Amino acid sequence: MAVKSHFTNPLVEQRDLIGGKSVVELDRGVIRVTGADRLEWLHSMLTTDFKNLKPGVSREALLLDVQGHIEQVFHALDDGEAAWLIFDATQTEKLMAWFDRMIFRSKVELHDASSEWRVFGAFADLAQGRLEWVDPWPNVVLGGVRYATSTPEPWGYREILVEAAHGDEFAAAHGEAGTDALEALRVAARRPGLGEIDDRTMPHEVDWMTTAVHLSKGCYRGQEAVAKTHNLGHPPRRLVFLHLDGSGHLIPEPGAEIWVVNDDGTRSDRARGVVTSVAQHFEQGPIALALVQRAVPEQAELVIVNEEREISANQEVIVPASAGKAAGLARPNLLMGKN
Repeated sequence: MAVKSHFTNPLVEQRDLIGGKSVVELDRGVIRVTGADRLEWLHSMLTTDFKNLKPGVSREALLLDVQGHIEQVFHALDDGEAAWLIFDATQTEKLMAWFDRMIFRSKVELHDASSEWRVFGAFADLAQGRLEWVDPWPNVVLGGVRYATSTPEPWGYREILVEAAHGDEFAAAHGEAGTDALEALRVAARRPGLGEIDDRTMPHEVDWMTTAVHLSKGCYRGQEAVAKTHNLGHPPRRLVFLHLDGSGHLIPEPGAEIWVVNDDGTRSDRARGVVTSVAQHFEQGPIALALVQRAVPEQAELVIVNEEREISANQEVIVPASAGKAAGLARPNLLMGKN
């Protein structure tokens, strides 16, 4: 399956998509997990609460390494008979092999259902009885915490599982937007995604503690690192939202380096961050998400160096430099979810 980045004008597609007038097909893998132990088994490996997951309720979960770095992201739900995991399709073979090794004596069976289902993103309830994952963002889920000091605007995103044989019919009935449209809306919503993950991304750095981590659940790989950073330390990087100077009609690529502009107009002695996701938004213009070192001043002017050309960027703080060190501190959640 080859998903499309756009069909016509990406800016128009953004308006239609956020307005519930179209859907976007995603390149996603699907694993169906059955068996009496499925929820407890998932609970033991992933960062969110599966043990108390009720049929029809959505979860977001992370698979971490022992240092607490993000390896995989899952959109999950249970229908009462099976748990469904939606994830980056390129990781299907790797995940099936890893999950299979983790079954041991648990009453669990795995099925790669990727060829049987197509996944569509939407901002309207178009499921009509189909399986549907409803994004908890921007709510703070039970057991989570938001580091951001303000609550993002409502997001209202969902992913619908459509039988592969009916995918074309579903798309034609609702109209299609490309993946570029969804990416622009995600960046504008300050919503972390696959673009923010590299080999050292921790959930604290990108505010994924909001929807994908339960701080008081049972043991999982990487839990010690997550708890230590949250309670006693600070994440080494922090996610920022960038308004980009579009006057030169140059948009940086993900991976472009970010430098701090000193008071005298010179650049910092070294790069202090990296662009993770970039978009041209239909209202806000060129925007981006980026990870910068925690020590970068929150009011600092930034410049992106892209192919030896400079692009000015104004930062809006998402994860503050003070994030973490929560032991003994009252850190009220800003918007408690019930998932």
